[in-house]
Amino acid sequence: MGEAYIVAATRTAGGRKGGKLKDWHPADLGATVLNELVDRTQIDPAAIEDVIMGCVMQVGEQSTNVARNVVLASKLPESVPATSIDRQCGSSQQALQFAAQAVMSGTMDIVIASGVESMTRVPMGLSVALPAQNGFGLPKSPRMEDRYPNIQFSQFVGAEMVAEKYGLTKEQLDEYSYRSHQRAIAATQAGAFKGEIVGVEVTDADGNVTLHTVDEGIRFDASLDGIKGVKLLREGGRITAASSSQICDGASGVMVVSAQALKDHGLTPLARVHHVSVMGHDPVIMLEAPIPAAERALKKAGMKVSDIDLFEVNEAFASVPVAFAQHLGVDESKLNVNGGAIALGHPLGASGTKLMSTLLHGLQARGGRYGLQTMCEGGGLANVTIIERL
Repeated sequence: MGEAYIVAATRTAGGRKGGKLKDWHPADLGATVLNELVDRTQIDPAAIEDVIMGCVMQVGEQSTNVARNVVLASKLPESVPATSIDRQCGSSQQALQFAAQAVMSGTMDIVIASGVESMTRVPMGLSVALPAQNGFGLPKSPRMEDRYPNIQFSQFVGAEMVAEKYGLTKEQLDEYSYRSHQRAIAATQAGAFKGEIVGVEVTDADGNVTLHTVDEGIRFDASLDGIKGVKLLREGGRITAASSSQICDGASGVMVVSAQALKDHGLTPLARVHHVSVMGHDPVIMLEAPIPAAERALKKAGMKVSDIDLFEVNEAFASVPVAFAQHLGVDESKLNVNGGAIALGHPLGASGTKLMSTLLHGLQARGGRYGLQTMCEGGGLANVTIIERL
């Protein structure tokens, strides 16, 4: 089997709901990332054999194969095909894994894996709410109801269940959330994100045009007391809005190529894709899946937790990375070292390649060798990707 290499990775800075990226159509936002990947590699865009794009709310401005629309909004020629995939929050991580598998199989040499989500213009849940409001039903089928009677699948419930199962206190989750902001602040002030972020032009209320290059969700004035004072999402629970990921607009992407493409196009590999896998788990507790998925992935790869230099575990809710680190014995100095979705935002379908971009640049900055990325996903799923920095 062939090897798959990452030669470029980039993302936009996150935008708050109704914030700096609100005027960007998601197809145009995604096109900015594709253009940046081409610019960084100086590759002939006609040589790209496919674009695989993650997007969760595929309705409205993100409907009708948003990936193809992104290509048509970019500098890529019409000859470049594209497809949109939905593995919920892991959509663009799955895009990366599909791209790597295509290259490893020898059927393709150059593939872009990417993701886009405008949670301002296409709100979370819209793809369910619109049909339901117009009499077109809900996703849960009668046979699913037979198997899971009277259960409403909910990530909020799953986050609480994870906290309860692993004995996590509200204080632990609040402290972790504060640390996410502190790490994101430190990374931003140190310029740690500069290598991964592509600037996006935004126009303010006075008509001034600037480049958006700083993640808008970071609370530079965050305090532990302030986080502790946020109202619980449910009475008697542990999770608050402050210990949850932020609604976010954004796009991200990576270019994956074969060894032959490295030679043919004079490309420099940044990392090698070492392992890819995905696992289904309990859809009720739902968000626990990264734990068994990472355990299985490490076993299949013949690796131990201590072999991994950096971990990126999506901060859908603080209970997910805290339980992950506690159960697997992960050194917290290696986990989400530049902050995570609690501070930086979680643009759903764009988060997979967003985290990969951060992981890759983090390994480069620290001289690390192996990085592991995983994230919880709706339906009780988790992807795991291990890369080796070159």
